[in-house]
Amino acid sequence: MMKPLHGKIAIVTGASRAQGIGAAICLALAEAGVDIFFTHWSSFDEVEGNGKEVHFPDVLCEQIKSLGVRANQMPLDLSLEEAPIMLLEAVEQSLGTASILVNNATYESPTNFRDLNAEMLTKHYKVNNLGTLMLSVEFAKKYEKSFKDKKAGRIINLVSGGPDPNNLAYIATKGMIIAATEPLSVALAPIGITVNSINPGPTDSGWMNDEIKNHLLPQFPSGRIGKPEDVAKTISFLSSDDSYWLTGQTIRSEGGFLGK
Repeated sequence: MMKPLHGKIAIVTGASRAQGIGAAICLALAEAGVDIFFTHWSSFDEVEGNGKEVHFPDVLCEQIKSLGVRANQMPLDLSLEEAPIMLLEAVEQSLGTASILVNNATYESPTNFRDLNAEMLTKHYKVNNLGTLMLSVEFAKKYEKSFKDKKAGRIINLVSGGPDPNNLAYIATKGMIIAATEPLSVALAPIGITVNSINPGPTDSGWMNDEIKNHLLPQFPSGRIGKPEDVAKTISFLSSDDSYWLTGQTIRSEGGFLGK
């Protein structure tokens, strides 16, 4: 039986850890028949993220291939101005032209009003805004040339929000992506690309200790904390043909999280 998304090619940025949302997205899309090209940036994971997993990109690539699809990957620093073109050219040479882009890579460093400075805000902006938006528009230009008269283009952004006073720079820059979702969706609808954002809420992707879990659990009315697979399933739907009439939306895929 042919899988529902057989033959499509997706780019997933920021898949570098086994418990991460990026890895779950790659595997969910591969299960649906999508060929996957993913990026990772271990320099961030090692110094400022949740820890470097040296061989994981190779492991993930093999896991994806075991599901019967093609896969490739590359390290990529999205803060570099040339990163979007480098990535799209690598995908084209390796797998072909992608029709699905999942902007999952992010820069996040805890920042409150006492810590916030121009340098820290710029670090967030370069990845979360400049890198994400320029990759999206370059992806759209390439899609327009390669897929005339088709309606299968998808851009899906991972965003965040809420009242966390210790994540000022992160939430502010993610808020810019939320703001850009609707106008970009209107701009790209004529060429067959939908644009949506997903806020997965607090997700147990390897960064939570027991204290954090115990604090968050009562705020989930469903009785459990969000898992990477939860948002990955939503992204699989948004990547499908059935989602075509859904665009310009920011979806809270967070199990009713109360957000206190």
